[in-house]
Amino acid sequence: MWWTILRGNCRVVRSQRLAVHQSPCNRSPSRSVSQNPLSENNRALSSSSAVSSFCLLKSSKSVVTPPTRTLSGFSCCSSPLSSSQNTMEYPSFRRDAAVVDDLHGKQIADPYRWLENPDSEESKDFVEKQNLITNKYLHAYPHYDALKNLVTKLHDYPRYGSPDLEGDYVYYMFNSGLQNHAVIYRQKSIYDTANEVFFDPNTLSEDGTTSLSATSWSEDGKLMAYSISVGGSDWRIVKVRDAASKEDLVDHLERVKFSCLSWTHDNKGFFYNMYPEVTTNQAIGTSTGSDYNQKLYYHHLGTPQSEDVMCAEFPENPSWKGSVSVSDDGHYAIMGISRSCESKNALWFCDLRKVNGNIRGILPWVRLFEDFDAEYDVITNEGSLFYIKTNLDAKNHRIIVVDVENPDKANWKVLIPENPKYYLEWATCAAHDKLVLHYIEDVKSAMYVHDLSSGKRLHTFDLGCSAVMQVSRKKKLSQFFYKLQSFTNPGTVYICDLAKPTLEPIVFREIKSPSFNPEDYETKQVFYPSADGAKIPMFITHRKGLIVNEETPCLLYAYGGFHIAVQPYFSARFASFLQAFDGIFAVANIRGGSEYGEEWWQAGSLKNKQNCFTDFQAAAEYLYKEKHTSPKKLVIMGGSNGGLLVGGMHGHNESEKLLFFRSSLTSTLSL
Repeated sequence: MWWTILRGNCRVVRSQRLAVHQSPCNRSPSRSVSQNPLSENNRALSSSSAVSSFCLLKSSKSVVTPPTRTLSGFSCCSSPLSSSQNTMEYPSFRRDAAVVDDLHGKQIADPYRWLENPDSEESKDFVEKQNLITNKYLHAYPHYDALKNLVTKLHDYPRYGSPDLEGDYVYYMFNSGLQNHAVIYRQKSIYDTANEVFFDPNTLSEDGTTSLSATSWSEDGKLMAYSISVGGSDWRIVKVRDAASKEDLVDHLERVKFSCLSWTHDNKGFFYNMYPEVTTNQAIGTSTGSDYNQKLYYHHLGTPQSEDVMCAEFPENPSWKGSVSVSDDGHYAIMGISRSCESKNALWFCDLRKVNGNIRGILPWVRLFEDFDAEYDVITNEGSLFYIKTNLDAKNHRIIVVDVENPDKANWKVLIPENPKYYLEWATCAAHDKLVLHYIEDVKSAMYVHDLSSGKRLHTFDLGCSAVMQVSRKKKLSQFFYKLQSFTNPGTVYICDLAKPTLEPIVFREIKSPSFNPEDYETKQVFYPSADGAKIPMFITHRKGLIVNEETPCLLYAYGGFHIAVQPYFSARFASFLQAFDGIFAVANIRGGSEYGEEWWQAGSLKNKQNCFTDFQAAAEYLYKEKHTSPKKLVIMGGSNGGLLVGGMHGHNESEKLLFFRSSLTSTLSL
């Protein structure tokens, strides 16, 4: 089994190539592929969205401040609208006063619920008018064309993914620069210079809206199951491609959503998830409703989907979702069951040897953990010994060894104790008997090699102020690949041999942008106090030698939700800001993410959600206090959950030393 970790620019997405699980909230123990709202690796450049944040950098006063010249000659505070035009004519939309919910005795109005139907004519009209007013604003900016050209130039650089060794080939993702989607290439050996295209997602649709979502290789490396998304839908279509011919086979699966793709080691088929009660017509396009009664199926290669075998269902718990991975030795089907976005799951397993490879019905599942009291993630197994990462009695996670033939808690062995300060984000097995552990230490990545049997630490990776974005390995192979990024490094792919007594990483691919020199910029990390005294980390990146003051433009970003850590990452759009305005790019690691584990997440969620807004406000106040910028030079940005964060700051004003921004920022940058 080839196991890959893929991290988007602000979140972890884990892919076990034989158990790719598309989770609605990325909290399943076998979570995998997720579209990151800030990812630039597999998506077409959206120049308007990048330019919009820069066009909004202007004085908060009604009288426009005289332009400030920068290295690139752009004005960082000239308004697209003159003072006489400074009031937008925002379009009016219907308020439905009849939509009111009774929540715990409180009457909550929701007058724009009609927008939850994205396919209605009224919703389409809303989007069209939003685009019109936004584009009018952006194109009025005097430097729009020059800034757009800069953004485009900085996005145009070749990008490589970490390679996978499958069958007779080495496969890797490559984007030449401005392609809508990265292309899968292959070559005969790791250092071969001759390559060929194996799969090009850009050919799936003329407009680029059909994308490759996940891949999963058979154990012999001869077949690749893959799923595609049409028009950004969560619904997937699954197909199988033959490695020898580079052609698709007859297999075609629909009604697939939040699914694993996990091959059995006999190469005869794979597990996946389907909603059988959904019609084919319903399983297309956009959907805003909840989905229930997902079931686990096994697809026998070469047979129609109508003959697929249901292996698990949860009729008494219709919201449950069960994602299966097949163990490294091929003997066990391991199912992680999620019931919500909480970091807790059930864990069942089935010894596939007991069905002799003949999967023809509900499997004889053994319920190893069924109380949803913690997160349980199987890393690997040695016979009946399961190596499990868990937060049971360990909020920052630990690794335990459980003999599934004698699973009583009294018989468990603690292999890697909990680190009381730092969060163990993931662990994987490579080179037969090595464990690679990844911690988030003060938001930065820290990676270690341990002995699988004893738990003894053997090696420490030198990662600096960066984040591990991607890892590739197989348990039976000694080669270990990892990809690093930072705020100033577009990416470096390393290879090392974990079977050697010393750790000697070698640069395999160095990703360079011809328009961005990492040596010209620097990043520092600070810790600032929030209102309750909590110390919040923040990264500050700018040009080396920049003398910051109250006139320095600053772009402040945060996320703060869903147990997602915003680690150092490279973004061409933020590099564009640094070059265009010679300013500061700041990332505040507010509570609500996973920067410091479970407690950090809980401190910014549910009843503690206010801490997210307070932490973000405190970040701006720190920047003001330290004279890094001022309210008239600060713009804030957030996407998805971060869009909610930015929207929540809308009522704050400059006189209270809080944040000032244009309300259009939320809609134009919630990507």
